[in-house]
Amino acid sequence: MSKTNQTAEGQNRAMQRYYVLQSQIYDATRWSFLFGRRKVVHAMPFGRQAKAHILEVGCGTGYNLKYMARYFPKASFTGLDVSPHMLAKAKKQTSAFANRVNCQARPYAPGESAFTGQLDAVLFSYSLTMINPQWRSLILQAKADLRPGGFIAVVDFHDSPVSLFKKHMANNHVRMDGHLLPVLREEFTPLHDEIRPAYGGLWQYFVFVGKNA
Repeated sequence: MSKTNQTAEGQNRAMQRYYVLQSQIYDATRWSFLFGRRKVVHAMPFGRQAKAHILEVGCGTGYNLKYMARYFPKASFTGLDVSPHMLAKAKKQTSAFANRVNCQARPYAPGESAFTGQLDAVLFSYSLTMINPQWRSLILQAKADLRPGGFIAVVDFHDSPVSLFKKHMANNHVRMDGHLLPVLREEFTPLHDEIRPAYGGLWQYFVFVGKNA
């Protein structure tokens, strides 16, 4: 196994352990700081009746999948997550849309070919800042999996001027140093590109939707 694969496997195991407990309190707590999740869905340039295929990487408990299934009633969705505990909740949350929502307990891996050139959109919602160090390779994987003219949609933490807060977030597996947006802007044509403050500027989050060439 290569060093890169060993790193990814180690991170996947760490995420699985982390979300054993977090899956029990996730939906009750994350509303207070995971801002912009509905906004990024609304920023996707699809009509409400679009028959799109949308992949969510790191779908967690299915909050976004459930919302998108209602918002885009003719679209189909695939949700990936490495935590079986989170996926169990996602499947329960999206059970009313089981004919259009497919939840899979596995990582999104560089080099895979399951979706190559087929997807209309790839959503990363508060997942890329937790995918370290292979975040860049997954952005490029999304680019390969999108059809020409497809869209990447990302909402995530951006940065913080408070070093203690950044350290606290790092202890919870979140990298927060403004590293994502420059790469997204380079690889995709920005359609929606916004940085917003949270809690009086304690940190910033961003909403980005970009078009694949």
